[in-house]
Amino acid sequence: MAEGAKSSTGGGFQLKIRGPRDFFGGLALVAVAAIALWASSNLPGQQGFAFGPGTAPRIFAGLLMAIGVVVAASGLFVKGPPLERFALRGPAYVLVGILVFAATIRGIRFELASIPIHVPAFGMVASTFMAFMISIFGSTEFRWVESLIAAVAMTAFCVVLFVYLLGLPFQLWPMF
Repeated sequence: MAEGAKSSTGGGFQLKIRGPRDFFGGLALVAVAAIALWASSNLPGQQGFAFGPGTAPRIFAGLLMAIGVVVAASGLFVKGPPLERFALRGPAYVLVGILVFAATIRGIRFELASIPIHVPAFGMVASTFMAFMISIFGSTEFRWVESLIAAVAMTAFCVVLFVYLLGLPFQLWPMF
């Protein structure tokens, strides 16, 4: 810089995020609400006093979006804690557990590079147990004994709830 010249910092409007956790959390809520509004856009809405199938999703998405805007705005004006490092291990294991459950509860057939693959139906008991055990591997506090007890208890709860109390027609055991 030449001597005597003053540096300019661009005196325009500057956005200061005082509570980054609230700000970005609010933006995430707004994004989820926008996806819900988009997903329900083809459903018919309210006609007179009759609710259509798209009415409730749009109402809840609108409420979620409003809450997200308020939370994001509070992140601009109220000092809050900084963002922490986001761990991918837990969500990744939970996602894999859900996919394994979906593939094994009723079985699945697909082709991978022109090779036919068949995953047999393991039934609700084995699928729920496997999904829970895979998901629990995502925890940094994993312990075998506690995890096995929790997986058995959760599997029993799901069987009692879905098969016996709700009467849903789930196959309980593997049929190979």
